[in-house]
Amino acid sequence: MDTTEDFSPYRADGKLYGFVCVVTGASQPVGQAIIEELAAHGAASIYACDKTASPTSYTTLVTRLSHTQPNTKIIPYPFDVTSEDATLSLLDEVLAAFGRLDVWVCSSGLLGPASIHDTSPDDLARCFEAHSLAPFFALKHAPAAMGKLMEEEKEWGYPNASPKRQRYGSIVVVASVAGGYGGCWGPAYTMACHAAMGVVRAGVKVLKGSGVRINAVSPGQVDVGVDLQGVSFVLYCLGDGVEEKGVWLRGGESWCEGLVLTVILLG
Repeated sequence: MDTTEDFSPYRADGKLYGFVCVVTGASQPVGQAIIEELAAHGAASIYACDKTASPTSYTTLVTRLSHTQPNTKIIPYPFDVTSEDATLSLLDEVLAAFGRLDVWVCSSGLLGPASIHDTSPDDLARCFEAHSLAPFFALKHAPAAMGKLMEEEKEWGYPNASPKRQRYGSIVVVASVAGGYGGCWGPAYTMACHAAMGVVRAGVKVLKGSGVRINAVSPGQVDVGVDLQGVSFVLYCLGDGVEEKGVWLRGGESWCEGLVLTVILLG
């Protein structure tokens, strides 16, 4: 697949110029860091999704990016990642408004109880929904939207609009090193993160021949300010700089699929 023109890292306007993106978990530091990186690389539009999002959400982020990346449109979008109907509605809205979809980032998650004795079946179900059901819906439905092409001659009327000549897209799951071994937090969190990795690995076969790829970023041990409810523990989560790895997975100059990129920050 020759996508040199679309993905050139040497473009002055950014290697993701024209891309339309969805980022879940946008109210958390992880999601906001990813949104900033996507904007810095020229994305045309980013749906900043969170269950409680409203037009006034992320005011600081939106204001800052309006000055540094004025051609990137940030859209706060209320979204339930565990709902298949909500996923389909979001995809319909993206295609109606922008005509294409290129990137879907699953960065929402849930810790669950720290102790197995405090973990109910409902707690376990909620963790599985947040960590594995959300990327499953993305894998199931986003590739069809990513396969839509943009007509060169059509005027879409938004900044950074760009033709899409070939079918491609990228699904990135922001997971945790808990998806590779235990002991990072409670059992529900570890089990759900392993399930998320299962979605990524299953997706390799599902997406074969579609032009869409799926990968995961499994961050190392970094405190991002999550309330651990008095438990003395440092959460395995995303830290400064890791968002750049996610953009690398979304770019086109290096094709990889089913990759789980483990990132541990030292110092």
